Amino acid sequence: MSIKKYHIRIFVKENYLIGSKMNLKKRHIILPLTLLLTNCIIVSARAELSLGTGIIALNTPYKDYDMQTTPFPVINYKGDNFWINGLGAGYYLFNDATDKLSIIGYYDPTQFKHDDSDSREMRRLLTRKGTMMAGLSYVHKTRYGSLRAALAGDVLDNSDGMVVDMAWLYRYENGSFTITPAIGFKWNSDNQNDYYYGVSKYESKRSGIKTYTPDASINPYAELSVSYEFLSNWNIYGVGRWTRLSDEITDSPMVEDSWDSILSMGITYTF
Repeated sequence: MSIKKYHIRIFVKENYLIGSKMNLKKRHIILPLTLLLTNCIIVSARAELSLGTGIIALNTPYKDYDMQTTPFPVINYKGDNFWINGLGAGYYLFNDATDKLSIIGYYDPTQFKHDDSDSREMRRLLTRKGTMMAGLSYVHKTRYGSLRAALAGDVLDNSDGMVVDMAWLYRYENGSFTITPAIGFKWNSDNQNDYYYGVSKYESKRSGIKTYTPDASINPYAELSVSYEFLSNWNIYGVGRWTRLSDEITDSPMVEDSWDSILSMGITYTF
């Protein structure tokens, strides 16, 4: 197995959850992906594998809602046909030095736990869960940077929404230090926004918060990834994304901030 460095970049919004009470439909989606992942790790002799631990800090725009932090195991894998990157995984449909097209699956950690709110009214709203997303991703590399694009939809029937994420990245390396700034935007479908920021008539009656049904939105963001390799095989990293929320989201009575952010950091060992 190669001992080349493969530093992790976490793309806001990903991990894997397989609950004991998951229904049969969901297991039909998750279990084949798990078997494919296991098979690819075993058979690919030229793969690069990094393992470690990390933490995600999610700062959502909900009213009277504290930052949520979650520790998680880091698995970073790169093979000829299959990859894992932070909280997501993919299978290459096309892969060369310039262009990469993948089928992807990732966990979107966006969520609202009503019990975590300090607002009496917000506590009477329903919980919004994180969800598993699946779709396609495309990366085009040039000497001036890379275009990254993804189209994905909810496969766990939580939001039934879709998202499009597109960004331009520039990677700079100086010895063991790597920094990658990016600018981009994320489009949320109306279903996606309605699940996370809408207020139904039922919730309005329970909480006294006015009803709200948002449309689709476009949300620009800035992203920064940094990593540092030390002792040959160890790597520490940090990834942050800051998103300017559109009026469709900030007009929600659930929301009090015009920005949300996510920060991930951790340490990995490359085998």
